[in-house]
Amino acid sequence: MKRVLITGANRGLGLELTRQALERGDLVFATCRRPESATDLHALTGHYPDRLTVVALDVTDEASIRAAHAAVESATASLDLLINNAGVYPGAGPEDPENQRLGQFTADVALQVLRVNAVGPLLVAQAFLDLLRAGTKPRILSLSSGQGSITWKAAGDPYHYSASKATLNMYMRALAAEIGQYGVLSMLVDPGWVRTGMGGTTAAQDPAVAAKGILRLAEQLHDE
Repeated sequence: MKRVLITGANRGLGLELTRQALERGDLVFATCRRPESATDLHALTGHYPDRLTVVALDVTDEASIRAAHAAVESATASLDLLINNAGVYPGAGPEDPENQRLGQFTADVALQVLRVNAVGPLLVAQAFLDLLRAGTKPRILSLSSGQGSITWKAAGDPYHYSASKATLNMYMRALAAEIGQYGVLSMLVDPGWVRTGMGGTTAAQDPAVAAKGILRLAEQLHDE
């Protein structure tokens, strides 16, 4: 049984990762900003009351990160896997402003995307490093995107999302270089274009297939 922490677990790929981790027998700490409205997560709690804990976590709020750490630490002395899944893509939902195209930029939207998609995962990894260091073959998997590749970038839109994933790539690459000495591996994962609220209904990848691949990769990772 692995002890797993998943951010952004209330919907999409995060929810599917939570479901599959529970199905294989893991102890899961599933985080989201508003647990009171996470109906799908709470439905899973009914099936796995002893192995699923829903934890409030806003990855952009350092006080929220500290509170989430305290909640997890009260239930377990260690973690084996952290999946940084929480993310935003402005324009993916009706409540999101587009603001990723030339002529529409605002500093507030740009900085918010960077805080959620890049700075947040780094702060979460930093906060939970103590529990990971106490784990068994601990790993940090952070979900990136081909949109964050400077080499592949051939279009303007989306500016903020692409920049945030490129920033995430650098943060997690730097983290990997430092925490390897503690036996903790940090790896970036591109799950592909997944059919979720963010990816849209025309995306090629089924969430169940993507989640299965991510969890399998976590098991197969080694130093090399």
